[in-house]
Amino acid sequence: MKFRIAMASSNGAEVDLHFGHANEFQIYEIDGEAHHFVESRYTRPCCQHQSHSASRFDKVIELLSDCEAIFVSQIGGGAADYLISKGIRVFEAPYRIDEVLQITLEQGLLDTRERP
Repeated sequence: MKFRIAMASSNGAEVDLHFGHANEFQIYEIDGEAHHFVESRYTRPCCQHQSHSASRFDKVIELLSDCEAIFVSQIGGGAADYLISKGIRVFEAPYRIDEVLQITLEQGLLDTRERP
């Protein structure tokens, strides 16, 4: 099964951006046991001056609407709850992107089938 995922990354190598401060997402496609980079997508950060904006959350959700999950370095509880309520899975994974991709594949994090 193919999945697209978004990594909040400022440098393309690490998941190093807090969701609310992210202005860039690296998009990857996972298919079985392989993965490949698709593109970079840019947006305005959801949080500015310590305040959140649901309309900005919605713009990020729209930008990443083809993604099964978002990987961030950190996310607040309210933002995570909002994304989850919209059907977006969120993972805090402040690690190298290649490590996150490998773990995602090895552990089947996006596999929705029931396991024995």
